[in-house]
Amino acid sequence: MTMVQHYKEALPANDYPICVTCGTQYSEPRPSCPVCLDERQYVPLSGQAWTTLSRLRSGSRRASVHPEGPGVVGIGCEPKFAIGQRALLVKAADGNVLWDCVPYLDEELIDIVNAEGGLSAIAISHPHYYATMVDWAREFEVPVYLHVADRQWVGRTDPVLQFWDGDRLELASGLVLYRPGIHFPGGTVMHWDDDPDGLGALFSGDIIQVIPDFSHVAFMYSYPNLIPERPDVVEAAAELLAPLAYERLYGAWWDFILPRAADRIVQDSATRYLKFTRG
Repeated sequence: MTMVQHYKEALPANDYPICVTCGTQYSEPRPSCPVCLDERQYVPLSGQAWTTLSRLRSGSRRASVHPEGPGVVGIGCEPKFAIGQRALLVKAADGNVLWDCVPYLDEELIDIVNAEGGLSAIAISHPHYYATMVDWAREFEVPVYLHVADRQWVGRTDPVLQFWDGDRLELASGLVLYRPGIHFPGGTVMHWDDDPDGLGALFSGDIIQVIPDFSHVAFMYSYPNLIPERPDVVEAAAELLAPLAYERLYGAWWDFILPRAADRIVQDSATRYLKFTRG
C-alpha cells in the first residue's frame, strides 16, 4: 500500500505525513519533499520516506529535555530524528518562547513544557526547522512567527502562523527577531538582551553555525552540500548584527553554544569569511 493510498483526503492531525530526512510535516500526501529537493537539503540514496507523528509516538523515541544555559532549556528526542536539531525553551520575562521546533511531540513533552510555565510564542529560524510547528502551536495555543520571505516552504498552512516582514521584529520585552538572511532569505536569529546573566544571548539555529573549535562561526548557504553563503549576504548580516551585545550564542545542536564573547566572535568570523571568499 502506498502512502497516497493509505491517507484519506481529510487526515487526522497525527497522521499528516512527515519527511523522514528533514522532519517537515505536510497537510496532504505527496510523492516528494520540496525542502529535501532543494540544494540546501538532500534526498538520501534510499529515496523519499515518510512517517507520521502517531508512528513516532508509538515507537522507541522519548522526550529529551536538558538545561542548555541560564534560563534556557533544550528540547528534543532520543534517539534523534531527521536533522536532529533541538529546540530551546527561552524563559523570558513576558513568557516562555520556543526557539526553533522539533518534529517530535508527545504527552511527556507537553507536560514538561506546561510545568515550565507553558509557551507564549514560537519563533523559528528557517524552513528546515518548521517540523510539526502547527501541532506545537495548537497544543499550547500560541502563534508561530516566521519570516514572510520563506513562506513558500510552509508544508501545512494554519491561522497560527504569523508572517513578519523586514529585518527586525520585537517579539516581546527583551526579545527581538532579526533577519540576517543567511542560509535562507528569511533566515532569522533571536536576540535576548535581558537574559538571567544580563549579558545578552543570541539564538541562531544554523543561520550562524557554531563549529567544533568554538573559536569561530560559519556562514553557509547549504550545510549538507557544502555551498558557502554569498559574501554580500554575510557582509550585510554582520552589519545588521554589529550593534547587538551578547555574551552567549546558542547554535542548532545540543551543547553547541559559545559561552563568552560571542558578539566579537561573530564579527571576527565574518571578517575572516569575507577575506577568504573575496581574496
